[in-house]
Amino acid sequence: MKLVTFAAGTSHRIGAVDPEAGVLRDASELLPAGAGMLEVIERWAELGPLLRDQVPGLTTRAVDSVELLAPIPVPRRNIFCVGKNYRDHVLEFGRSGYDQPDRSEAMPEYPVLFSKATTAVTGPYGDIDPHHGVTAELDYEAELGVIIGRGGRGITREQAFEHVWGYTIIDDFTARDLQRTHKQWLLGKSLDTHSPMGPYAVSADEIADVTALMVESRVNGELRQSAPVKDLIFDIQELIATISAGITLLPGDLIATGTPAGVGIGFDPPRFVGSGDVIEVSITGLGTQRNRIA
Repeated sequence: MKLVTFAAGTSHRIGAVDPEAGVLRDASELLPAGAGMLEVIERWAELGPLLRDQVPGLTTRAVDSVELLAPIPVPRRNIFCVGKNYRDHVLEFGRSGYDQPDRSEAMPEYPVLFSKATTAVTGPYGDIDPHHGVTAELDYEAELGVIIGRGGRGITREQAFEHVWGYTIIDDFTARDLQRTHKQWLLGKSLDTHSPMGPYAVSADEIADVTALMVESRVNGELRQSAPVKDLIFDIQELIATISAGITLLPGDLIATGTPAGVGIGFDPPRFVGSGDVIEVSITGLGTQRNRIA
């Protein structure tokens, strides 16, 4: 299913979307009172069959008649992020001078992991805050987001997909000057509104082959990034096994799997984005987010 979180007055509701028809069905009436996306994911064994059976009979409304929020508006903890996970991006990042601690084009031997604060999350069509006075070097990073379903620790590669609920789109928006100056990535990755997510949370059963999905970004209509998920250096199974080796993954946890080549610092000179620019991030079967920098 393609699920969304949408605004209804001061409350959030869960909807099931048919993008081709452009319609949404309000599924919250089928769920426990007050249930959000995290509860739906955590109780998917019970609620998934219920939604699949009863959602088709619900009244439809136009998707564009509601405000879509991030599918998980407030993650239960920081997003797990992976740096330098596409070969061509490793090369462009190494050449850029923004890599820390050294300028290096060497391929990583192990996944490069960092986190992104939950307060960075914003909706798939909301404005991005440029944070004038804090940063002057804004950049985009189109990424496949993996949503954990069944939690666990010590998950093996062979078991990994048993723990995946589904997928979403994440733009790992970045303040490059903060990333470089502080010689770590948390600050540069975590400014408010710097993690557009969605529009959909798509259950894994809808994706026949996740490695075939194309990850793309456009700036003001110009294609900047385009690569299949199969080009990941460390695949989804490896990332789940690595993180869960000593950290218990929880239902609803998010893993941003890395970005392909074509980000702003990959150009010479860098092509940073700024107020008025529009960034679109698309992944096959997961929709397109469109965010304007305020």
